[in-house]
Amino acid sequence: MNSNVLLSERDMQFLLYDVHAVDELTAFDYFSDHDRETFEQFLSACKRFARERMWPSYKQMDKEVPSFGEDARSGQRAICVHPRMGELYSQLANLGVLAASRPYDVGGSQLPITVSTAAMTWLMAGNLSAAGFAFLTTGAAHLVEAFGDTWLRTHFMKPMYAGRFTGTMALTEPHAGSSLADIRTSATHDSGGRYRIRGSKIFISGGANNFSDNIVHLTLARIEDSPAGTRGVSLFAVPKLRPEGDQWVPNDVQASQLIEKIGWKGLPSVVLDYGSEDDCIGWLVGRPNDGLSHMFQMMNEARILVGANAVATASVGYQESLEYAKSRPQGRLIDTEKGSTGPQVPIAQHPDVRRMLLRQKCIVTGGLSLVLETAKYQDIAAHGSSLTVRERAQILADFMTPLAKTFPAEWGYEANTLAVQVHGGYGYSSEYVVEALLRDQKLNSIHEGTTGLQGLDLLGRKILRDRGHGLQLWLETILGDLALAQATESPELKEYAAVLRAFVSQVQVTLRNLSSRTSLSSMLSHSTDMLLALCSFAVGWQWLKIVTQAERAADGGLQGTKCPHIRGLRHCAQYWFATEIPVAVAQLTRVDVADSSFLDCSLDSL
Repeated sequence: MNSNVLLSERDMQFLLYDVHAVDELTAFDYFSDHDRETFEQFLSACKRFARERMWPSYKQMDKEVPSFGEDARSGQRAICVHPRMGELYSQLANLGVLAASRPYDVGGSQLPITVSTAAMTWLMAGNLSAAGFAFLTTGAAHLVEAFGDTWLRTHFMKPMYAGRFTGTMALTEPHAGSSLADIRTSATHDSGGRYRIRGSKIFISGGANNFSDNIVHLTLARIEDSPAGTRGVSLFAVPKLRPEGDQWVPNDVQASQLIEKIGWKGLPSVVLDYGSEDDCIGWLVGRPNDGLSHMFQMMNEARILVGANAVATASVGYQESLEYAKSRPQGRLIDTEKGSTGPQVPIAQHPDVRRMLLRQKCIVTGGLSLVLETAKYQDIAAHGSSLTVRERAQILADFMTPLAKTFPAEWGYEANTLAVQVHGGYGYSSEYVVEALLRDQKLNSIHEGTTGLQGLDLLGRKILRDRGHGLQLWLETILGDLALAQATESPELKEYAAVLRAFVSQVQVTLRNLSSRTSLSSMLSHSTDMLLALCSFAVGWQWLKIVTQAERAADGGLQGTKCPHIRGLRHCAQYWFATEIPVAVAQLTRVDVADSSFLDCSLDSL
């Protein structure tokens, strides 16, 4: 497989240090041991590993998928992953990826989440399946760290952070799907914090492997006589092997079925059966009946990382199509004299190909900026200088999470279709990697809550139920950036700021209109339109911030319009405001108009 730079180093550095000023976080006590040099040491190590070790194995893992076979260590029938997966995972652990942002006292490096997210973006660009094992394990270990007792931390958290155990999140059940209020997996008290677990889960990513010493499934289940619905759901740590004295013995939790997926093929997705022999033990994590609120910690972390993965997958496709378009000769320029027999030109010189390349660049860079902005609010929420600062940042992080997950997933899929399109007929052949990336990308709009669920969460919970508080705080933050842009001497920044300010006004009118409706269904029927409109607007905000910093960089001696990097950023912003913000305005209008055709039609008319 050919080489691929995976991500633009210039864009990553510009976003981290110029646009989002990640080095400012070192003013917080928690990050005081760090500086730009330590950030770059970690990022550079992850970048090299992604390019040199992970990327060369990506296509192999897409073709040689997990399957049932004989586990060489136990001699038993088990799901076996690609032979290189264990080696890659061990090296990820040695890099410090698993506990990068966690405290020193649990074996972490106390790096900002912004930096660890940037590093994970590199790794996911290299091989999303290997990186998937890592970020799922980190999330599971963090759950035990946050809510588990000393015994659970010793037996499960520490081995996960050390790379000996892997971890999963086990929520979905075959009959319930995303409706967690309807889960049936049961927990019967055994002794102490031990419970006997019975039930099944489906679509559990990383739920089986043959390289780790153990797998810890962070599982939602219902304790007997608990309240109905989500209020009766508890969280349990259910290991594949459980400790009994000084031994680790099988715990009656089995991966009984392997899901055949269109993408993320190196990361097995399985059906888990608990307690088929009535000998599955789980340990309560946190408070009884608060399992869903505990699990939301991991779910929200995973949503941002799914967004980062979607950016990474779109970026790899963009880099593939860019190099292909530069080197593939075909046809002649439109204004070439008819009948000319001169040499063909690279397809990158044709207008429509240039459009597809620029659009991919807009999506990748804008999406990455949105993910990093959200991650930085997570850092401030956890370690900010005052309670007021932390609470404000938490509200913004929560509000932006569905945007940071949805934009890269939805627009990233479009970017990957454009990468295939640039390749023409070669794009849909398995000889070129862009078709595999397209398959991978589709899963990101489904993982960790579909786009429709993200829309309901944003409009239903974070806007209407919250009486618009999070939305208003977010809009005020954006208006502050618009004021800075309008105070510059740049005509283009003034124009972009005016466009976004008008959109803010339209959002406020829409919110008032929604609040006046009498039924919940009429309020939420266009929640996906609202989500998509705010996604595009959010990336317009990011492009305003990017170009504002580009102006400052130009004034600081980066040759202004003569610098290709700065020039490319300006072209992206110009394109986004010319093509995408008008679409967002139309989507917001759909929310106002509230067309009910799909609600009014009966099922037999579909």
